[in-house]
Amino acid sequence: MIKGLYEAHLPVSNLETSISFYKRLGLELAYKQDKLVFFWIVKGESWLGLWETDRVEVPYHASLRHIAFHVDKEDILHAKEWLNEEGIIIRTSFGFDDEHQPLVLPNNPQAHAAIYFDDPDGNLLELIAPIRIDVEEEFEMMTFEEWLNRQ
Repeated sequence: MIKGLYEAHLPVSNLETSISFYKRLGLELAYKQDKLVFFWIVKGESWLGLWETDRVEVPYHASLRHIAFHVDKEDILHAKEWLNEEGIIIRTSFGFDDEHQPLVLPNNPQAHAAIYFDDPDGNLLELIAPIRIDVEEEFEMMTFEEWLNRQ
């Protein structure tokens, strides 16, 4: 029955600033109202709603104000360079600074390569690529470079 995630929503303090930021990520504007905008993540399949509000300062928790964008394994290799070219600061996550990202999340029995950054309102954004599914090998969190050297 469920085929995937169709939409997610984030609060933003300034819609025009956020529109500019998300366009830099390559997302296509799908719909706009006075205090709401939707961007296609995958056209016709999934989109992101941004709601302008004065209530953006909700304390951060991973269950709130977080979006993970699925990317290909090949794209994650160039994600840091691409974000740097766009002037987007990579966020230190799980003790891994920008020099040590993307990192590999050992969500055993799966593994994902990911890199983290914030939008202008501090919403946590993530580029994530599945790199293995259903493998029983246990391992610690590491950089994606370390992961590739082990393969």
